[in-house]
Amino acid sequence: MLFAQTEYDRKLSSLYKNTVPQIKSSELKSLINSTEKIILLDTRSKDEFGVSHLPNAYFLDSDDFETEKVNRIKRDTPIVVYCTVGYRSERIGEKLLKMGFINVHNLYGGIFEWVNNGNSVVNSSSHVTDSVHTYNKNWSQWLVKGVKVY
Repeated sequence: MLFAQTEYDRKLSSLYKNTVPQIKSSELKSLINSTEKIILLDTRSKDEFGVSHLPNAYFLDSDDFETEKVNRIKRDTPIVVYCTVGYRSERIGEKLLKMGFINVHNLYGGIFEWVNNGNSVVNSSSHVTDSVHTYNKNWSQWLVKGVKVY
């Protein structure tokens, strides 16, 4: 397992530009459990979001990002963006930072890292599920817990 994590870290390192501060799943879990208001933005596709997402996350399609969808959010509100592994969400995080949001973080390793660390996800009916859309078969190798959905 440690070896697989190291490979995953190397893969993530090759994808990230490090233009958006990152947050680890353990840190996010602590934030969610605190009294601080945090906005979670899932930047995957509608199909991926429908299979599962972090509890209380909002859907924000990275392929069809519209600034109007986030304009009502205060610029200092803590926002965490995520996707499958963190690549698409980093691009959205960059856009949010350019719009003047000052407290944006990208979930390191995305929903894969979240689930691999034993955290819950919910389906479109807000019921806890073990299914995770893995984007495609190639990327599914990085999800070591849960049911892989393509």
